[in-house]
Amino acid sequence: MNTENKEKSGEKPEGLLSEINLLAGLYCVATPIGNLRDITLRALDVLKGADVVLCEDTRVTRKLLNAYQISARVQVYNDHSSLAVRERVIEMIREGKAVALVSDAGMPLISDPGYKLVRACREKGAFVTSVPGASSTLSALQISGLPSDKFCFLGFLPNKSAARRKVLSEWVKVQASLICFETAPRLKAALKDISEISDTREVAVVREITKRFEEVKSGTAAELLEGYDKDGIPKGEIVLVIAPPDECFGAIGEEELAELLQEALKTMKVKEAARYVGEKTGRKKSDLYDMALRLEAVSIPKG
Repeated sequence: MNTENKEKSGEKPEGLLSEINLLAGLYCVATPIGNLRDITLRALDVLKGADVVLCEDTRVTRKLLNAYQISARVQVYNDHSSLAVRERVIEMIREGKAVALVSDAGMPLISDPGYKLVRACREKGAFVTSVPGASSTLSALQISGLPSDKFCFLGFLPNKSAARRKVLSEWVKVQASLICFETAPRLKAALKDISEISDTREVAVVREITKRFEEVKSGTAAELLEGYDKDGIPKGEIVLVIAPPDECFGAIGEEELAELLQEALKTMKVKEAARYVGEKTGRKKSDLYDMALRLEAVSIPKG
């Protein structure tokens, strides 16, 4: 590979693919999340011109490459790849080779392998660049109908309920939409935990993005859970988008807060009630604690 030649990004490609000379380095290439046509022309150029394509599953990547008549050397790279493998990749780059890194779907490194490899390449001074494209995270946010000005990506929720609730509790007050991945078999358990942590917050279940049976279902976690109890667990790849606190209680007034606290005080102590309502509304616990004290004082009959 001639490392003196740079990527001719400004030239118009001839046909589907253009002849392109790549700099030696690591190219993080986004691949389709469902529809194979959701790949950029530049990504196809890079996959065609790369000396080797690192991938999670050679069978999945071969399907994409074959669809575009790309004959490329593929090599497995995943979370179990060793330091020795990363050092070999860096050595290939030093030898003047262009290495493409792909995941099974979407943007590499987004809940996929690659972080250690990118870091190692950068530490050794190797050229690293992104070839952006499809992303289930951003696509789900787009079509969820929930606020997109601020959002946080949590990756896959933990398998166990206790760990899952811990994560949700840590993020529930953040003034942003929350995005996370979930599997179909665990969807109902996740919705149950979400409903108990924040029972009034809107949730969108986005599945099979860009595929034939793409679907978005919205409602509170309890409402969605009731629907899946009735209709059965959906199949396919799932992304959950959880609305920020303000979407439920941004305009809530003192009267509504008082009603929530009064209801909580029926079964909880003042401190517990303030924390509980605070988690649901995003309001300061100190303010809610003072309000709860006043409400409790008023409710105590005078002797």
